Amino acid sequence: MPSDRREKIRELLRLSHELGREDRGMAILGEGNSSARLGDGSFMIKASGSSLGTLRAGDLVECTSGPLLPLFDRRGAGDAEVEAALEACRVDPRSKKPSIETLFHAFFLSLPEVEFVGHTHAPAVSRILCSPQARLFASRRLFPDEVICCGEASVLVPYTDPGLPLARAIRSRTRSYMRRYRGAPRVVLLENHGIVTLGRTPEAVLAAMLMAEKAARIWLGAALLGGPHFLPAREVRRIAGRADEECRRRAMKI
Repeated sequence: MPSDRREKIRELLRLSHELGREDRGMAILGEGNSSARLGDGSFMIKASGSSLGTLRAGDLVECTSGPLLPLFDRRGAGDAEVEAALEACRVDPRSKKPSIETLFHAFFLSLPEVEFVGHTHAPAVSRILCSPQARLFASRRLFPDEVICCGEASVLVPYTDPGLPLARAIRSRTRSYMRRYRGAPRVVLLENHGIVTLGRTPEAVLAAMLMAEKAARIWLGAALLGGPHFLPAREVRRIAGRADEECRRRAMKI
């Protein structure tokens, strides 16, 4: 196995263990998933039913995006076709089955600058995503470090049936975001479901996940005191574009 490939797998396992830490409660049992781009349309992803916190190399499945991405535009594609594509996308037919959420991982890993993806059901974020405040949480920011780690805004995807319908909705909303902000998002919020974070490095994915969860906890606390009180949009744009903050991002590998 080439050394760069081994390192990518090590990084993915490290990220998975951080996302699945029991004390954080963001992914219990078989919840959540993680993935990493390998190149040439291939990627590694957590096998269905595996635990992020205890993930091993044998619980990763190498997949190719070739059988998956065309489904997004295929009229009439149903559950049987999706199942067939998930079977066909495995590089080793003897490997474990990848999650149905492999579809949206394949899309995210096709975006420029996205090398790693993490998905959890972070508790504080999920509280807001199961409330009428989800849209406001996605579109506004509370403090500077949230801007640095999570971007100017998050993508919000209304609740959609998991599988191909959800993957299509994610692609549509993410493309709209990219047209507006001229780059891939750091955070994608799924109503009544969970959170996805993406980035060039495991550090970027973890930082966005932890900072979004912190922002949600602060939001919920501020709500008890008559808030939250948001940063003005002009300040969010200024923080996002500051040269010193970009230096800090590089230092933190995010």
